[in-house]
Amino acid sequence: MTALAHEAPEMTETPEMPETSPEPHLDEVLWQAWKAMELPEGFHAEIIEGFIEVSPTGRYAHGQTANRLRRALDTFLADGEYAAHQDINIVDGRQVWIPDVFLAPEDAEDHVTDDGIGIKASAVALIAEVVSPGHDSTHRDRVRKRRAYARAGIPVYVLVDDHDGHGTVTVLTSPDPDEGVYAAEVRVPYGTEITLPEGPAKGFTITESLTGPLRPAAQRD
Repeated sequence: MTALAHEAPEMTETPEMPETSPEPHLDEVLWQAWKAMELPEGFHAEIIEGFIEVSPTGRYAHGQTANRLRRALDTFLADGEYAAHQDINIVDGRQVWIPDVFLAPEDAEDHVTDDGIGIKASAVALIAEVVSPGHDSTHRDRVRKRRAYARAGIPVYVLVDDHDGHGTVTVLTSPDPDEGVYAAEVRVPYGTEITLPEGPAKGFTITESLTGPLRPAAQRD
């Protein structure tokens, strides 16, 4: 389910303002609406490119892939200052994302936002998303989050995509914040190893043990 930006002010009550006060900026209205949301268990909300988006938590297969990736990254990073995290808000201005997996300093206290809502995007070295089924979900991860992460300067974006053919892994690097694009992209089918080229997880290889082999649509979540 997606809430359009112009619909967001209807999602929550906002304090009455004097008639002489200027109209609040839409980004701030969205931010306040997002903070006031009370969602049923099993759902979370993000702000992506000026939209509040509500989506369910991932299915079993989705969660299994994300957890395998997080555990493998944590093992790889065991002797360093970075760690793999989940279920934490990443904040960039008045945008907020909840990625499946991301890398940030293990001791991230210095990078928490002043209000404690999440970790600043500037501290994030890598984001990985496991693509969920459905047009809205695939478009969000493949297109809209790709642009948002590039604009925020997230150095590495990894897409594990069950729904691209028989499954692919894409590694995007060299973000251009002004254009909202990644200049470098490597995309391989499931079963083909792909190695991260930079960042604290440089040299980490995504293998078939994390994604599984090429598989027919009937086996995907």
